[in-house]
Amino acid sequence: MTLYEAVAGFLFATLVGIILGVVLAKLPRLERALQPIIIAIQVVPKIVLVPLFILWFGFGMTSKIVIAAVLAFLPILSNTLLGVESIEAGHRDVMKSFGAKSWQRLIVLELPSAMPAVLTGMEVGIIFFMIGAVIGEFLAGTAGLGHLAIAKMNAFEAAGLFATIILLSTVSGALYFLIVLMRSAFTGWHATADNLATAH
Repeated sequence: MTLYEAVAGFLFATLVGIILGVVLAKLPRLERALQPIIIAIQVVPKIVLVPLFILWFGFGMTSKIVIAAVLAFLPILSNTLLGVESIEAGHRDVMKSFGAKSWQRLIVLELPSAMPAVLTGMEVGIIFFMIGAVIGEFLAGTAGLGHLAIAKMNAFEAAGLFATIILLSTVSGALYFLIVLMRSAFTGWHATADNLATAH
């Protein structure tokens, strides 16, 4: 259950974070208007939002998914925004000169070029979303690894608690390693291009 909550929250956070990051990068005025709200969300300790989400979404799985998604969302949004905004204007101008439409520039140039930054945000987000899922189970769970850890602690079963911690660490490590593999698969060309540019 913990894995399902975490993955569902992470996928939702990734989708929304990338879409909103691209939109804000394309609309600077909207970015400036929303910047105070984004900063406010960043500085608020996320754990204080957990009771609010439980109040809104109940004690079921939805609240845990929302908690995980909120913690993973901001790193993905920030890095997507940074990645798209960091693309050199000259590259866009070249595509415009060839008559590329906005959506073509997005698919061919902007998303691939921003992918290293996006995956960096996902690496950070994947740590936070696992924390969010476990915190949700700590406070309002009836199942899952977070709930199991609390149950072992209350029963003073140190061995069971350590086993739960090891299992949580293994799951988190496996998911993080998956993102690292994605980085290697999708951004290997980026490192090669950088090396060629440095060599010249």
